[in-house]
Amino acid sequence: MQIKPVLMALKKHRLATVLIALEIALACAVLCNAVFMIASRLSAMRIVSGVDESSLGFIQLEGFDPARADDLNARVLHSLGAIPGVQAVRVINSVPFGPMAGAFGVTLDQAGEQFRGVPEIYLGDPGTPEALGLTLVAGRMPAAEDYQPIREGYLPASSNVLITRTFAERLWPGADALGKTFWTGQNQFRVIGVVANLSVQQYDEEGERGAQWTVFVPALPGPHLAGGYLVRADPQALDRVMVDAKAVLAKAAPDAVFDHSQSDTLPALRTRFFQADRAMAGILVGVIAALLGVTALGIVGLASFWVAQRRKQIGIRRAIGATRGDILRYFQTENFLIVTLGIALGMLLAYVLNALLMTFYELPHLPLYYLPIGALALWLLGQLSVLGPALRAAAVPPVVATRS
Repeated sequence: MQIKPVLMALKKHRLATVLIALEIALACAVLCNAVFMIASRLSAMRIVSGVDESSLGFIQLEGFDPARADDLNARVLHSLGAIPGVQAVRVINSVPFGPMAGAFGVTLDQAGEQFRGVPEIYLGDPGTPEALGLTLVAGRMPAAEDYQPIREGYLPASSNVLITRTFAERLWPGADALGKTFWTGQNQFRVIGVVANLSVQQYDEEGERGAQWTVFVPALPGPHLAGGYLVRADPQALDRVMVDAKAVLAKAAPDAVFDHSQSDTLPALRTRFFQADRAMAGILVGVIAALLGVTALGIVGLASFWVAQRRKQIGIRRAIGATRGDILRYFQTENFLIVTLGIALGMLLAYVLNALLMTFYELPHLPLYYLPIGALALWLLGQLSVLGPALRAAAVPPVVATRS
C-alpha cells in the first residue's frame, strides 16, 4: 500500500492525530519506566541471602543496661539453648532483612586514599558463620583465636574477617583476596576466608549493585555486641521455637524489651521486608493496565469516528475495485504511523522521566532494551485496538457510494 494517501489524510486531521500521538507518547514513557521499576523490585525480592533462611530466626532485645550486657547474654543464651528443638544460639548484631546494624567506608590503605565502597558489617560470636550456614569458597572459617573483644568504637582494632565473593572482586578485581588487608578508619581487616553470598541487612533501590558487599567480623560478646541473637532450629520446629522463645525471654530477661517488629523467623523477615516492594509492583501493574486501557479506548474511538466519517469514501473505493483487505490495511497502516510517531516522542519522554526519577528517587539508569520492548507492546496494542473499526470499515458495501 502507498503511504502518501495515508499521510495526506492524516494532515486533514492534525489535531486528532497529534492528541493520539501524545497519548501514546505518555503511555510509552510510563510503560518503559514502570516495567523497569517492577523488574527491579522483583529482582530485589529474589536476592540470595547466603544463609540457611528456613532454619534461622532472629531475636532483638532493647532497653537493657549496657553495663550488664555480659550477664544478659549469658542468661539469654542459656534460656534459648534449653528450648526443645534449638540447634544453636549465637550473639549477632543483625541478619539479612533484619535491622541496620553497621556500615563503614573501607579503603585499601590506612591513609584512606584508596576508597572502595561502603559494605555492611556483621559481628558475631564463635560459631556464628556455621550457624548462619555460610558457604565457604576460599580460605577458612574463623578459629577461636580470631574472635576479638570490641574495645573501642563498634569494631575490634584488628580482625581476621570473612568477605563475600562479590566484595572481594570489588576490592581486588581478578586477584586472590586471601591474606590481603583493608581498612576502615584505624581498624585493620585481614581476609582469611571468602564466602559465596551474604546479603546486606537493608537492601536498597540500587539493585544488585552492593547487595553482597558485606564483611563478617569475628567478635566476642560484650557491651557493643549484645541484644541480638541468632536461633537455629529444624525448619519444621522453627515457628514453635520462636513462639517459645518469646515466653522464655519474658522470664529470663525481664530487664530487656522484646522487639516484636524485628524478632521473627528469617522467612517472615524477608516477607515483611519486601512487603512495600510487592505493594508498589501491584500499584504499577494497575497503573500500566489503566494507562494502556485508556490508550486503547482512545485509538478505538478515533478509528471508529474516522470510519463513520469516511463511509462514503470507503464505498467509492470499494466500487472502483478496492478489496476488503485493502481497506483493512489502510486503517492498520494509518494507525501504525500514528503509533510510531507517538513512540518516537515517548522514547525521548521515557528518558526524561527516568532522569527525573534518578535525580529525586535515586533510581538506576533505564536500560536501552526497555525502549524496543515498550515500542513492540504499543505497536501490538495499536493494531489490536484498530482491528475492530478496520473490520467494520472493510465491511462497508460498494453501494454506499451511490447514496446521497
